Amino acid sequence: MSEKYESYYVPEQSHWPIVGAIGLFCIAFGAGGYVNDVTKGVSGYSGYLLLAGIAIIIFMLVGWFRNVIDESMSGMYSKQMDRSFKQGMSWFIFSEVMFFGAFFGALLYARVFSVPWLGGASNNVSTHEVLWPAFEAMWPLTTTPSGAVTEAMGWNGLPLINTIILLTSSVTCHFAHVGLEQNKRKQLKIALGATVLLGFIFLILQVEEYVHAYQEMGLMLSSGIYGNTFFLLTGFHGLHVTLGTIMLLIMFLRIVLKDHFTPQSHFGLQAASWYWHFVDVVWVLLFLFVYIL
Repeated sequence: MSEKYESYYVPEQSHWPIVGAIGLFCIAFGAGGYVNDVTKGVSGYSGYLLLAGIAIIIFMLVGWFRNVIDESMSGMYSKQMDRSFKQGMSWFIFSEVMFFGAFFGALLYARVFSVPWLGGASNNVSTHEVLWPAFEAMWPLTTTPSGAVTEAMGWNGLPLINTIILLTSSVTCHFAHVGLEQNKRKQLKIALGATVLLGFIFLILQVEEYVHAYQEMGLMLSSGIYGNTFFLLTGFHGLHVTLGTIMLLIMFLRIVLKDHFTPQSHFGLQAASWYWHFVDVVWVLLFLFVYIL
């Protein structure tokens, strides 16, 4: 008895990888040159190179994903291909876990080891006189070596509101996925649209939080180790929320305008929902370790 095997679609050679490489090259050199120009207070062409790189990457993403969508809607992908996509997305999210793990590790190391050691813990000689006379081994460090004083961002107010917004968006994203699996298109559109809207609201409130931190609290990237870790963690998370919102918005437009996805074939929405839940989990940890503890 002959065994039937699934076909595995192998796409033809593509020019998109080299286009992406050119875009990344422009971004790398443009960003480096732009930071150098800003530091020296001069105006150069690095900013234009950076913008050109970003434009090239956007062009690549639109073209490449359009090709993938066309292939998928043409029925070229088998279940085996779908499993490959899921494995790829799983490894991508794992790499993001490691990315944030490094920043959380830096935060915990500074809080648990570095700051106490500078204060004389673990039989270390106190170095507060070397740092500055009034140094206290406490977290957050609201006084910088330059003598500037800042404030610690509290957990209530905008951070708490944003936490509620993201947790709610995770629920609406789940209902959108369930609605698609049960072929309830109205539930899918309403829940997914609500998720996208909540994502935009989160980003707007985070911008408002940053403005408040800079203008009223004196909390900046230059505010010592506390300011560095605060803006790196919340800023990179905000970048990931932006990416996740764009992904969900594209899925929403595909559903509303093109009526894409079926209960049997919907990896695009599934991948976007996985990523969104990951972003929500990271925020819960961030809210706990950065704002509350």
